[in-house]
Amino acid sequence: MNKESFDPTTLKITDLRIAVIASNFDYTLVRIDTNQGVYGLGEVRDAGHKESALMYKGLILGQNPLNVDKLFRIMKPFAGHGREGGGISAIEIALCDIIGKVYGVPLYQLLGGKYRDKIRIYADTPTPKEPTPEGYAEKVLERKKMGMTFIKFDMGINILRDRVPGGLIGNQLTDKGIAYMVSIVEAIREAVGYEIPLAIDHFGPLSVGDCIRLGNALEKFSLAWLEDMRPWTDIEGNREITQAIRTPTLTGEDIFSLNGFRELIDKRAVRIIHPDLLTAGGVRETKKIADYAEEKSAMPTALHFAGSPIGFMASVHVAAAIHDFIALEHHALDIPWWKDLVTGLPSPLIEDGYVKVPDKPGLGLDLNEKVIREHLRYPGYFEPTPEWDTPKYGFYKPPTASSF
Repeated sequence: MNKESFDPTTLKITDLRIAVIASNFDYTLVRIDTNQGVYGLGEVRDAGHKESALMYKGLILGQNPLNVDKLFRIMKPFAGHGREGGGISAIEIALCDIIGKVYGVPLYQLLGGKYRDKIRIYADTPTPKEPTPEGYAEKVLERKKMGMTFIKFDMGINILRDRVPGGLIGNQLTDKGIAYMVSIVEAIREAVGYEIPLAIDHFGPLSVGDCIRLGNALEKFSLAWLEDMRPWTDIEGNREITQAIRTPTLTGEDIFSLNGFRELIDKRAVRIIHPDLLTAGGVRETKKIADYAEEKSAMPTALHFAGSPIGFMASVHVAAAIHDFIALEHHALDIPWWKDLVTGLPSPLIEDGYVKVPDKPGLGLDLNEKVIREHLRYPGYFEPTPEWDTPKYGFYKPPTASSF
């Protein structure tokens, strides 16, 4: 798009439309249209719902999409943690995509520029069908053979219920259960070596005490982090675990906004924060969170992600703009058509475990209508949504300049 073809002063939002893709999770894609033909793309959090974005449509119609901060403030009172942050995040990303296209700059430039030209990816690895030490080692080794240089795997306590009699008492880990989990990590380390950073996720409902016991037992394997050992809302529990073990702890994928992260960071409840752009509030809010974590607690950032290429490349741009950054998650390595949902991705997408940061305007990609239509959850490709044109909030009044 030629930036000279747009008049920023008269740009207006004319529509918000949705397409839902059926994949490992539902990917709810958002397109914001304008009166000058330029449009922006965004994405609701994985497994979220289209209504999470549509509920804001009546609040932003007729507004200038370049006033992203103003529009974010209008929507923010209705947003929340988890998937409740998905709609506002999708819209914010789409607005930033429009800004980049109008002014002819990549999205990372809106965040102050980039610190790196390529982003390290960490590979998500689901629990194998046979959750034995050998099964885990084989599964993680497959990721290494793909060229991935940073790997995360799921190892929840449910693998003990049927396979390890006496491994659990209720949800409490026994020494036998811990020994089995240790044997899994040991087998993986023997298979992939110590040059590959490894992280673990999906532990299950563990007490603070069991998290500490397990963390200490796994210390010898030099893990990159232990993820979501306790729910993020248990600030004191997470802090107690973090202080008691040497392996880094990590959480944050379900937290909305800097205000949501503030106590976790201030109390140093974990050693690494892990926001997801599609819950945290989009690109600008995630950048604020990462900067605050570094300045307040010298805490680095990793990024959670489990959606489509649209949210993924938004995450790549943000990762480029974060000073103290570790790695970005890729949750769709086993889906052959995933990268074909859009056009404009680097080729190959991942090279030596990294993704190049695009320099094209906005997100730097566009939709591949043919492939998206082949994988729709519901009939309809970005169909009109006039039923959402009017705000559903009785107290809402259109904002005026004096309101701000």
